[in-house]
Amino acid sequence: MNSTVDLLAKNIVAHAPTSYDNNRSGTRNRTLIRSVLYAAFSLIAFSLHAQKLLSLEEAIATALQNNFDIQLSKNDSMVAALDYSYRNAVFLPRINSTLSSNWAENKQNQRFTNGTKKAGGVKTNNYVGNVSLNWTLFDGLKMFATREKAAEYIKLGELGIKDQLVNTVAAVINNYYAIVRQKQQLKAIEEQMSLNEERVKLSQRKLEIGEGAKPDVLQSKVDLNAQKAARLTQQTLIEKLKEQLNQSMNVTQNTTYDVVETIPINMNLALGDIQNNIENTNPVLQITKKNIDIANLTLKERKAERWPTLTFNSAYNINRTNNNVALNPALPIYNRNRGYNYGFVANIPILNNRNNNRLIKQAALNVDYSKLIFDNQRSLINLDIINAFKDYELQKQELELEESNILLAKENVDIALQSYRLGAFTFLQLREAQKSLEDAYNRLIAARYNAKLAETELLRLKGDLIR
Repeated sequence: MNSTVDLLAKNIVAHAPTSYDNNRSGTRNRTLIRSVLYAAFSLIAFSLHAQKLLSLEEAIATALQNNFDIQLSKNDSMVAALDYSYRNAVFLPRINSTLSSNWAENKQNQRFTNGTKKAGGVKTNNYVGNVSLNWTLFDGLKMFATREKAAEYIKLGELGIKDQLVNTVAAVINNYYAIVRQKQQLKAIEEQMSLNEERVKLSQRKLEIGEGAKPDVLQSKVDLNAQKAARLTQQTLIEKLKEQLNQSMNVTQNTTYDVVETIPINMNLALGDIQNNIENTNPVLQITKKNIDIANLTLKERKAERWPTLTFNSAYNINRTNNNVALNPALPIYNRNRGYNYGFVANIPILNNRNNNRLIKQAALNVDYSKLIFDNQRSLINLDIINAFKDYELQKQELELEESNILLAKENVDIALQSYRLGAFTFLQLREAQKSLEDAYNRLIAARYNAKLAETELLRLKGDLIR
């Protein structure tokens, strides 16, 4: 199963980062980063305690190695693999053996017609052995359908693992970049704090030289304290998200590490590429298709029960009896029988209360039901893809708008700060410009993270997070 997981875990796609404040030069589509999972599965004995920077690829590799949900999926698949390893047993005969022994002691009194009387204790030892063989030679080809069904179940187990892998990778990506998002938010808060500290100094200086007002100083300090409280909240949120990521990776809690600074976005996903061949790439649709195959094989098994069954039977028997005395001259003191027998049995179904017809119809209905489930899942996934792509397009547009807007907000704050120093701007005008910059940061960071969520969701639905 490791080779299967290695194959599924290759080529996890991420895109080169672009800064959220500038660096919008040229295209954002860089070379795809090849996943390091193939090597990581054998080298994942690293300690995150000693690691200062945790990359997304390392987080994914660790989660795929240790995640509880993936391990549970592997365990379910191992059950199917065990059944598959015995798939040819349906063609083999069944051989059974029985051994028994019996010791008896009886007090006997006998009277014969000629007047003779005999009495005494009779001790008897009896040994019986049997070896029997039962071999089904023909059962309407049901055994072939059963063997093929075992092969389909192991494929179903592999698809179940793939589905769990895809969902785990998507969860790790979203969790990892949630930490990056909050880290960017913390950086924005700290930038606001530096502006507030400057505003406190300027308002205090203006008050000292008689050009300012005490409420301006107090309001500046209140705003600064609010930013300090927001920073503490932000730091706690980052730690909580890291613990959540630790749980997904199944590593020691309170493991310390840092994450990257930026959130990479693939700006060139196309709806047609996502929808193309979705039936063969989406794990959920692959699972429902495999359930249709299994239902058809079950139908074959039920139809095979209409046919006669031909069985070869054989047995070897041995029976030995010892009596210490023979009260009846016609009975032996020692008796042993041994020998073998063989033959064929044909079981021809003629009438069994139409039970076979009932089972066949149930199996046929189950095939139709599985097809309906597949059609329904395909419709739902197509709807999810369309909605996710609309979100993706919306977030791209908002991201482009906010990346240009942040430059305007920064320039506006610079002008307002300089003007406030010179007395050309009021305290409220500076505070309003600073609030606009804060809102612009919040919208930009949210737009970038939401765009990443939409991108990840599209790739998850496509099944391209793991190839």
